[in-house]
Amino acid sequence: MRLDVIIPTYNRQDLLPSALNSLFAAEIPAGLEVTVTVVDNNSTDGTRGVIESLQKRFGERLRYCFEKQQGRSHALNAGINATDGDLVGIIDDDEEIDREWYKIAFAAFTTRDLDFIGGPYMPRWSIPPPEWLPVKYGSVIGWVNGGDREVPFDRDYPGILMGGNAVFKRSVLLKVGLYTTWLGRTDKGLLSGEDEELYGRLLASGAKGMYLPDLKIYHHVGPERLTKKYFRSWCFWRGVSLGLLERTRKQECAYLLGLPRWQYRSAARGLVSGLTGLFANSKGASEGFESELALWDFLGLFYGRHFRRG
Repeated sequence: MRLDVIIPTYNRQDLLPSALNSLFAAEIPAGLEVTVTVVDNNSTDGTRGVIESLQKRFGERLRYCFEKQQGRSHALNAGINATDGDLVGIIDDDEEIDREWYKIAFAAFTTRDLDFIGGPYMPRWSIPPPEWLPVKYGSVIGWVNGGDREVPFDRDYPGILMGGNAVFKRSVLLKVGLYTTWLGRTDKGLLSGEDEELYGRLLASGAKGMYLPDLKIYHHVGPERLTKKYFRSWCFWRGVSLGLLERTRKQECAYLLGLPRWQYRSAARGLVSGLTGLFANSKGASEGFESELALWDFLGLFYGRHFRRG
């Protein structure tokens, strides 16, 4: 069995070596072949030189792919199309895999009837996390933990398959289609949603997935992400992404002005909490900031659903 690990990267020459070193330090079980492909998404720093230097150590196990079209989805699709292994693994350029990552993935696909798997993102803090950081919004900084039990990815799972720690059968990706390119982060903004859109197509196709708590990655959390400004911006653009998705689907719930009614209730709570925090000087509390972020979610959702173009 062959596994192609795809890493999309853009101007991360400082963090990329740690990601690659972890991939080549992890134990590879007998019966599994691993190749790592880095997709340089038009970087302007020394990314290519970093990869060429590491190729001297890792040889043909490390491959370089260049994708000029800006955007994470374009980069991922380029990497998938440039490889042909039985399995496709995806991590981000600011992550490191656990030493058991390959063993867990190999066992999942050789002993079970599965089409895709995912696991938790464990934060590696560059500075101590601030007191106001709401755990509910951990995904803003790549902190995702679905619990310590194996559970299926299905309509009842309280989240999605995150594309920074995922392994697919190539056959299922070819069946449902690759990442949509009208969503996803680019150099011009924090637009996202490509993982959620693909996850929806996987479930609709009947593909079988499993959350595996031992399939761990460790995600670097830089100080630039540990600011309220970053959280607000991320939540707004996440909302924009979901608003764009709302144009293409209908949920089984009551709608008002093109959006689920429960979104208005969450926004109202966020507005009240934000005003209370303003006058009570209590914005540092994680609970208050969590409610405020719900408002930014809604504002982005409304903008994306009704006004976003291009």
